[in-house]
Amino acid sequence: MYAIIESCGKQYKVAEGDVVFFEKLDTEEGKKVSFDKVIFVSNGDKTEIGNPYVKGVKVEGKVIAHGKGKKIIVFKYKPKKNYRRKQGHRQPYTKVEITSIKTATTKKAETKAEEPKAEAKVEKAEAK
Repeated sequence: MYAIIESCGKQYKVAEGDVVFFEKLDTEEGKKVSFDKVIFVSNGDKTEIGNPYVKGVKVEGKVIAHGKGKKIIVFKYKPKKNYRRKQGHRQPYTKVEITSIKTATTKKAETKAEEPKAEAKVEKAEAK
């Protein structure tokens, strides 16, 4: 299962377990982050395309680290005019591990799976 999400003005293709580098997000390390702007979801044979976003789908992840990317050099130059400007830049990023892609069908399956567990606990308590 994979999804295409929109974040920081860009689109990213993500799947469960992927590690993705986003532009800097205002979230602390170790905290969970969720992305609601899901454009496309594919689960093998079933696909959903949003207009503009798919409703009821959420991608969740965990912030691993913040950092800066590789340095790039911005060099301005005008020939024969003695004009040269050199400037460096390092773009900040946030490293996120995608933990889950939740759709409406997976939410229903999770709630159905949790209900029998609760009933089993009640039956064990009554037996004692």
